[in-house]
Amino acid sequence: MTTSTSPAETGIVPESIEHRFQQFGPKYRYLVTFAGMLGVVSMVLSVTIVNVAVPSVVGAYGIGQDQAQWMATAFIATMTLSQLLNSWLVEAFGQRITFMLIIVVFFIGTMIAATSPTFDFIIVGRILQGFSAGVSQPLVMVILFQVFPGNRRGLAMGLYGMAIMLAPGLGPAIGGFAIDTFSWRAIFYIPLPLCAAAFVLGPFLMPGRLTVGHLPPFDWSGFFALAIALIALLSMMADGQRYGWSSNTILIRALIAASCTGLFIILQLRAQSPLLDMTLFRNTAFTSAVLVAIVFGFGNMASSYAIPVFVQTVQGYSATEAGLVLVPAGILLMAMFPISGRFADRVTPHIPIMAGLVFFALGAILLSGSDTNTTFWNIAFFTMVGRLGMALIMPPLVSSAMRTLTPEQLNRGSGTLNFMRQLGGSVGINSLVLFMAQRTEFHAEALTATQTAGNPMVREFLDSVGVLLNESGVPKALHESGALYYLGTVIEAQAATQGFQDGFLFVSTVFICALIP
Repeated sequence: MTTSTSPAETGIVPESIEHRFQQFGPKYRYLVTFAGMLGVVSMVLSVTIVNVAVPSVVGAYGIGQDQAQWMATAFIATMTLSQLLNSWLVEAFGQRITFMLIIVVFFIGTMIAATSPTFDFIIVGRILQGFSAGVSQPLVMVILFQVFPGNRRGLAMGLYGMAIMLAPGLGPAIGGFAIDTFSWRAIFYIPLPLCAAAFVLGPFLMPGRLTVGHLPPFDWSGFFALAIALIALLSMMADGQRYGWSSNTILIRALIAASCTGLFIILQLRAQSPLLDMTLFRNTAFTSAVLVAIVFGFGNMASSYAIPVFVQTVQGYSATEAGLVLVPAGILLMAMFPISGRFADRVTPHIPIMAGLVFFALGAILLSGSDTNTTFWNIAFFTMVGRLGMALIMPPLVSSAMRTLTPEQLNRGSGTLNFMRQLGGSVGINSLVLFMAQRTEFHAEALTATQTAGNPMVREFLDSVGVLLNESGVPKALHESGALYYLGTVIEAQAATQGFQDGFLFVSTVFICALIP
């Protein structure tokens, strides 16, 4: 007969990872991975699920795309900032309570966004959702890193990468179906069943707090300086076109962003418990991984935002079709991440990372040639090429960065790496929207300049439209104004197409530059 041994008798701390292994055996690593993935997937799913709702929200609230993109930007910006709170929350409350807390906050944010009477309430809800998603990612990453042995951490990071990349990849498809079947508000409710399942499993599987004592110190002044800097920077980029880049409003925001960024750096160098541990950047491998992570986040979030909006505004796809065009790429990601995770354990990390950047750049270059005549499957294939690069990059990038850190540095290191990746994503969406707006305006002015009475092609176009209007019974007095109006819409559509094409080229250039670090 065997006798059970209590944690106290074995010297194992109750509710620690070692205690959980004693409870569940070797299968514990997969059980806690499943529970953690449920939480991460439910929250990260919300990153891109709103992208297909941009045209619907624009119509519902009578706003422009420069404002509507804040649904994505507010989420990602808050997710970026909350990455830095992960380490403090875990030290203060433990992994289990932190996991449960962020699920509750995510649920509250979801209900606010789903029932929002005005667009401002959507932004408030998205901020709360983003906070939860930001804390969840480094929290679960560290747990996976702790429960898997050293020779299988590449696989663990592959599983982790599959979750945080697959969910945004499938988000637009799920959101598009919900919009066309119910309404655009339904997209906010979709992650809640997964959240509920994670909330039920969390108390039984997540490791608890290991020590009891006072709350650990936190650099609140640095946190608020960074928050103000990020808000000022992103709002400056979002409103620059509307107010004018030389306006007092934009210049003041630029000054605030620069001043608060400088203040944040000074505070981090002096703080006893900094948000960003600057000593981590003495590690060459970690620093290189951070640089690539910034570019990775930039291109990933920018392209994930641009593709659904492109196929809806330029090609006239429904929300469901816009989401379905990303499904093949999501399936490819799901299949590739475990493979690339195992591959990352066997080869030098820079090889798959550089190969992934090349594929990511190639996919963006292929998309830059898309127009109204590009077929559904061509766009799906171009997206798959880029997502293949994503699958090759993520596992070796995370694994190579984390394996160079000491156990004491893991929480701060994971928070820093995820923070930099999400910072790149926040800037990426704003930069791409800004760049495309400027290029669309440039192309519109260039095309308009060529539409003169002396241009025979213009005259022929107006005459052909006039014939169609006449055949439709439109009074002759309205033919010229109607033909000119239609010409204007054609120019606008063509300029928008060329703006998106330039935007995809811009993304490809960013990835090519990332080959250097």
